[in-house]
Amino acid sequence: MTRTLTLNAFLMGVGHHEAAWRLPESDPAASKEVAHYQALARTAERGKLDSVFFADSPSMMSGPARRPSETLDPALLLAAMAVVTDRIGLVATASTTYEEPYNLARKFASLDAISHGRAGWNAVTSADLNAGANFGFTEAPTHAQRYERANEFLEVVLGLWGAWEEDAILGDKAAGVFADPAKVHALDHVGTHFRVRGPLNVGRSEQGWPVVVQAGSSGPGIALAARYAEAVFTAQPTIEEGRSFYSELKAATLKAGRNPDHIKILPGIVPIVGSTEAEARAIERSLDDLVVLDHPLAQLAGDIGIPAERIDLDAPLPDDIRSPDQIEGNKARYELTVALARRENLTVRQLLLRLGSGRGHRAFVGTPEQVADTIEEWFTTGAADGFNVMPAVLPSGLETFVDHVVPVLQERGLFRLDYEGSTLREHYGLPVPPSAVLAGDRAPSSQAS
Repeated sequence: MTRTLTLNAFLMGVGHHEAAWRLPESDPAASKEVAHYQALARTAERGKLDSVFFADSPSMMSGPARRPSETLDPALLLAAMAVVTDRIGLVATASTTYEEPYNLARKFASLDAISHGRAGWNAVTSADLNAGANFGFTEAPTHAQRYERANEFLEVVLGLWGAWEEDAILGDKAAGVFADPAKVHALDHVGTHFRVRGPLNVGRSEQGWPVVVQAGSSGPGIALAARYAEAVFTAQPTIEEGRSFYSELKAATLKAGRNPDHIKILPGIVPIVGSTEAEARAIERSLDDLVVLDHPLAQLAGDIGIPAERIDLDAPLPDDIRSPDQIEGNKARYELTVALARRENLTVRQLLLRLGSGRGHRAFVGTPEQVADTIEEWFTTGAADGFNVMPAVLPSGLETFVDHVVPVLQERGLFRLDYEGSTLREHYGLPVPPSAVLAGDRAPSSQAS
């Protein structure tokens, strides 16, 4: 089978750029409008994209003054998007740090049932103390503690999803037997963090159960992905870093006893597209001119451990910033930010504007052909299996990508002309997992073959 790109649409309000909401075309209230997201899902499906994807946090993801900061529960949004689409996958983020496994397993199994096998769960850990405070915590768990809990959390969720055997439901009206009790299994998990009896009260979907996605790129994040993930969203600003991460994760997946072809590595890309390169640059400048630097500067100051008033916008990052070992939050993202500033000798102002377009993900400004060129290079030289497309402005950025970049990729034979299946697993080229997976086992959909 010819290898083809995996492309997801990462949706965020009216766009990923820091200042997208300030454009005349943008509706600052769109982040609470179901119709806005339904229209985006239909656009992504028109482009034959694999899925739409939502980030999420159990706290406000930015200060209320900075940008529209209201975020609806993504699983509920995806359920509303499922009813107006037929093929597009539906992936939402949910935290293993502050959720409970049974409720999460039920929520995503329900979305999978509603969408007839199109759901995916992006499993993340939560470092934000503001999130912890919403659940009664006075201090955030350490990096190691978060990943220890995440490993057990995933064991439990997969055990619950695997509780129903493929042929458990009989629907035998004559005998009065709906399902064979011998084929619906209790979990009886007793671990360090969880005690879960089971079974789940939602059975299998057309794809077995939701696709497991992961978004951590630190050492523990790679280990977690190698054991469980079927797709990984990552931030890789250069192709060299992309190839290194790709090689490391594929090797770790094989070492974990799994087929490396059954894990899709998908860096983020923020495409700013114009009919000419000059037009694309003008679009970028119009967005950057609207950035209020006070907001990202305050965030950066908190990250690096230096008061904002000590930071010179027109000088490089100070030397006396925190080391990665002092970071209990998102280590990989912190290291990426510092490396970007040092590698390109950026001033703080330049760094903030670069981060404003995609928070460290690769931003690319150019024509549809140029965007397609960079996607093709990453895909064909061992840096990516596809991309998490992050439009700077929504809905226009997604429409431009679908109408002008996707056709170029299709003409080059890199992307599908039409859907060949109806489930997210089929889009990703993943097998359907067998049932009755017990806690502690890896997801059998990705065992080495």
